Amino acid sequence: MGRRTAGAVCALLLPAALALAGCGSDDSPSAAPAPTSTAAPTTTPPARTTPEAALPGAPAETPLASAPTVDPYAGQPLIDHVVWTGNIDGPRLLVHPTIAGRKTTYPGSDERAWQEVLAQSPEAGSPGMRDQFICHWDWARIVAPDKPSWNLEPWRPDVGYLAVVEARCNPGGPER
Repeated sequence: MGRRTAGAVCALLLPAALALAGCGSDDSPSAAPAPTSTAAPTTTPPARTTPEAALPGAPAETPLASAPTVDPYAGQPLIDHVVWTGNIDGPRLLVHPTIAGRKTTYPGSDERAWQEVLAQSPEAGSPGMRDQFICHWDWARIVAPDKPSWNLEPWRPDVGYLAVVEARCNPGGPER
């Protein structure tokens, strides 16, 4: 299977897998088998508008048809606060999004939110942390919209965005 084809398959299957497995959580409810359908397959969502757009299968923040043309949260913070803690594996940055940060679908809001994280904690700019953040931005907001914080760990390996997504935002081992 070619690289582009594998990426397309990943883009189609990954959202369903994350929805069933839960992003960063080991306790997911059992899911009933999905009903079968004879409808035509859906198309792959448009590519991201950030630097990851060059990656095959990188998810879009939102389909272009539903992307707002005016930022409804312009001027509002997307990140409430960040807190460094420690756990058995090493340091962890707890990123607490605002209501606006949980709800916005405006193109480029992911990068604006990441810049807010860096403004509050420049140490967050270590290798791999941005990919973990974007994974949470793209997927955890859907899978676990009420999760109090998104946990980013600088000790996790820098493996690239797609591998981070495949690891449910936690490359190098599960979240503990």
